Amino acid sequence: MPRLAPQLSLRQPDADALAHSEHLRARIQEQIIAAGGSLPFWKFMEMALYAPGLGYYSAGAMKFGPAGDFVTAPELSPLFAACVADAVTPVLQQLGPDAEFVEIGGGSGAFAEIALAKLLANDALPARYAILEPSADLRERQRERLHQRLPPLLFELVAWLDGPPDEPWNGVLFANEVIDALPTPRFVIRDGEVFEEHVALDGEGRFVRSDRPADPMLAAAVRHVERQLPEPFAEGYRSEVLAQLPYWLQAVMGGLKDGAMLLIDYGYARSEYYQPQRSDGTLRAFRQHHLVGDVHAYPGLQDITASVDFTALAEAGTGTGFDFVGYCSQASFLIGNRLQENLALAESRTADDIARHALRTQVKQLTLPNEMGERFQAIGFQRGVELGAAFLVGDLSHRL
Repeated sequence: MPRLAPQLSLRQPDADALAHSEHLRARIQEQIIAAGGSLPFWKFMEMALYAPGLGYYSAGAMKFGPAGDFVTAPELSPLFAACVADAVTPVLQQLGPDAEFVEIGGGSGAFAEIALAKLLANDALPARYAILEPSADLRERQRERLHQRLPPLLFELVAWLDGPPDEPWNGVLFANEVIDALPTPRFVIRDGEVFEEHVALDGEGRFVRSDRPADPMLAAAVRHVERQLPEPFAEGYRSEVLAQLPYWLQAVMGGLKDGAMLLIDYGYARSEYYQPQRSDGTLRAFRQHHLVGDVHAYPGLQDITASVDFTALAEAGTGTGFDFVGYCSQASFLIGNRLQENLALAESRTADDIARHALRTQVKQLTLPNEMGERFQAIGFQRGVELGAAFLVGDLSHRL
């Protein structure tokens, strides 16, 4: 899950926020009624997060940082983006001056700001730094931040995409904490059969869980996972399976020919993801840096997320025709991509002991097992280039 910043108490939404949420709630209720009484959970999640002008990621509320609902690695420390830039520098240099960098979901723009500066220092600037951002609000925030903080030479390289690049391109595709927010189907085993979790309405119009027989695609995806586990799913076992992941990855890479794909998120290898004791899956919600138990509450005001099955991601990546490169913890990835050197460089640029202490605290937060270090994982793919050096430390490929 994203790192939660310290917060004393979970505040109730104010009147404007409640009105916003009720508007989206009514929209979802209408869809449930029009669909005959229930919607698949993934559709509820899609509307709650991405409904135009109303969804959590589509509306104007602050998402990232201490004032938002969670803190991602790029907002936590500039060292994260610096290390990623060092990891992909050889790829961009191998591809030459026409190489591009495509970031999926640009967050606050913090990653792009630091990555571009580091790539310039590494003599590995891409011909274009493209951000595929579905949220119009976030896109404007990114544009404002980068315009203010980047020199014109670098800002001119940044472009915002309305969709994946259709034309053939070579370069790097990067995503941090994106896959966990993809609308995910939920399944449950009943009498040995696969059912799909839906969202229905109770007598007072509140959202409630309801199960329906799964369609053939979801049932096949669940059985594919089950065949790779030591034992079949137990009666009542409930979890997520992102059956559409291969199609999503193929879509967002667009016309990528030669290059690398680097994806960082929180999750597990398949055998860890579907452990018997994790019998209600990994789905959860966040609001104001608190873990919220009710994922149906306050639609549009809280993030909804599920951990990533990295075995499924490995299958999807190789299914695009790319070669699997490596899989490791975020801590190992950062350490293997010049974390100590980047820390030393950052410390040398400040004479302030407080700032140096803050940098060292950031390193701990990025790498310690009880922080982000082990809960977040990195996975890479390549075609026509070499990314392997980025995964020389702590490779966990044997777990996939």
